[in-house]
Amino acid sequence: MSQNALTAFIADYIFKRRQSKLALFDKNAALRLAGASASQQAVIAQQRCELEQRYTPQNWLTDAASRADQIALVTHAAKFTHGDSKSSSVYCEAQTEGGYLSSAALKAPVLDVVGNAAALDVAKFLQTEIAGDSLLACLKRGDVSALSAYAETPQQLNEWVTGFSRALAVGKPASHRLAKQVYFPVGAGYHLLGPLFASSLAHAVYQKIAALRSGEDAKDIRQALREKKWHPRPLVAFPQLAEMRFGGTKPQNISALNSARGGRTWLLSSRPPEWITARKPPQNLHSFFAAGGRYDLEATPALCRIAGLITGAGENKNCRIRRMRDGYIDELIDALFAMAAELQQTAWQGWSLGCPKLKQHQQLWLDPGRIKNEDAFAQAREKDDWQHAVAEDFARWLNHRLRQFLPDVGLVEKCEWQTWPRFRQQLRVMEKIIREALK
Repeated sequence: MSQNALTAFIADYIFKRRQSKLALFDKNAALRLAGASASQQAVIAQQRCELEQRYTPQNWLTDAASRADQIALVTHAAKFTHGDSKSSSVYCEAQTEGGYLSSAALKAPVLDVVGNAAALDVAKFLQTEIAGDSLLACLKRGDVSALSAYAETPQQLNEWVTGFSRALAVGKPASHRLAKQVYFPVGAGYHLLGPLFASSLAHAVYQKIAALRSGEDAKDIRQALREKKWHPRPLVAFPQLAEMRFGGTKPQNISALNSARGGRTWLLSSRPPEWITARKPPQNLHSFFAAGGRYDLEATPALCRIAGLITGAGENKNCRIRRMRDGYIDELIDALFAMAAELQQTAWQGWSLGCPKLKQHQQLWLDPGRIKNEDAFAQAREKDDWQHAVAEDFARWLNHRLRQFLPDVGLVEKCEWQTWPRFRQQLRVMEKIIREALK
């Protein structure tokens, strides 16, 4: 049954191409015949007759078979890398079960066509499926009965089969200066790898996404969503979908499937998930600067840079060294106030009540929301004593950590850290923000 259908398809395909060509010819000929002489009219009539002869089944099949070597049916196309690349494309029939998603996972991949865009009609002729079969599938299994119905001699049939089979022929692999190339080490030498675009796989993904985004079912699901109605099927979305375009205004110059997609290829997001830690207020905290605490641990890299800078400089304490040291100290202070801001958030108001061992001045600093419900706490916070105590805590902590690398650090340095301009500035800015928020 399929062979009769393919035989009829051949005649119908050629007839439709004949009619479209004759319609175009007649349209142009009508302009040329206006005022044409008898000899010119005869020439136009002869040209039309020759055109009709080119589209008899035997003549068209012979011409198409001769043009089949200008195209190649492939699964991996080279021109996606560069439009002018002359490297080989690949036709791969390998299949696998499970494992990674690749071209081998496609049970019936749609073959792409590369080569001369003017010969794409031959590719369409071979690939069109009729009743679940196609001329291309027939050629693969050696069935030529659909073509034999039009062949006048066995030699002509053999010429057609040989010509059309060239579209599946795999030539000698060749790379090109515009192709991607990777030297992969093997033993004492290298293999030259040429990564190719998986066109058949990209097309399968495109079709799947297109159906889920804009198919009839997807339209019905979105309509139900807008109307807040129930629908038996889920709405499938593809967040952060990226789009690549190949071929510019002439996607057919890349491949046939690229032309069918309008040059578009969709890429699914491959970003790893972002871990969001559920922050909770601290419990049983006895000091913001406690050894092994969060700030103490996160400050270690900056402290190591300070120690390395000073020990590496030796006696050479020039301006550049001091500026770098000051920058690292400022980095520690910025991290300190960023971490303190998390504890000062309004949602955690009163968390310090669960930390009875936390120093009073640090409670005033880190839990300002308590002033809404505690008058004594609000009055204590209005004084500046707690700010000096916090600065002293920072200076004492920094000295203690630096002594692990620099034993000579002492009272002079402690006084300098305690009055550090960046610390005072950050404290003033933070207090201004807190007062505005608590009004």
